[in-house]
Amino acid sequence: MIALRNLRKSYETAEGRLEVLRGINLDLGAGERVALTGESGSGKSTLLHLVAGLDRPDSGEIVIGGRDISKLNDRDRAAYRRTEVGLVFQQFNLVPSLDVAANIAFHAKLAGRHDTVWENELVERLGIGKLLSRFPEQLSTGQQQRVAIGRTLAARPGLVLADEPTGNLDEANGDAVLELMLSLSKETGSTLLLVTHSQRLADRLDRQVYLRSGKLE
Repeated sequence: MIALRNLRKSYETAEGRLEVLRGINLDLGAGERVALTGESGSGKSTLLHLVAGLDRPDSGEIVIGGRDISKLNDRDRAAYRRTEVGLVFQQFNLVPSLDVAANIAFHAKLAGRHDTVWENELVERLGIGKLLSRFPEQLSTGQQQRVAIGRTLAARPGLVLADEPTGNLDEANGDAVLELMLSLSKETGSTLLLVTHSQRLADRLDRQVYLRSGKLE
């Protein structure tokens, strides 16, 4: 499903060039759920952004579904993000002008995979049936996170990338959200790469990889 080969990424800073990723090699199988852990500043979010096609590496390959997405032009990378990958970040990024029902359907419609039956099932599983006519500003943090997960999974992406998806939640709500993500990603057959600082949450996934100073251990 995913093969990262000798992936490198650096940025210019006031103190000079900072190498964030220094030769990343990683394979993820189809349907595998992998936790990406490591200290703050180790490059976890940078790696996720590269796999998501939100940024380009300095060198190396990001082979997903048999093609290197780092070599795609801007239009094709946008199509990849729209149809093949789902993103769940701490910021939620819900569309403020759309109600919950429209937010959930948004990505699936862009991907051409709008399925009302599947969306209704997600709404029920996520426990947000009474929130469909509300707008994001009317929701609690936990409710917004559930809506964001529903929006991502409604499109049935082959790959789900989650960056600290429970970071804004208390332990009980965080556990509930993670359980839903794991259950729903398994049902859809999605590969899941999840960034977390919590060893307790990481232990729930199939496998863990640790990023230290830009290298995987």
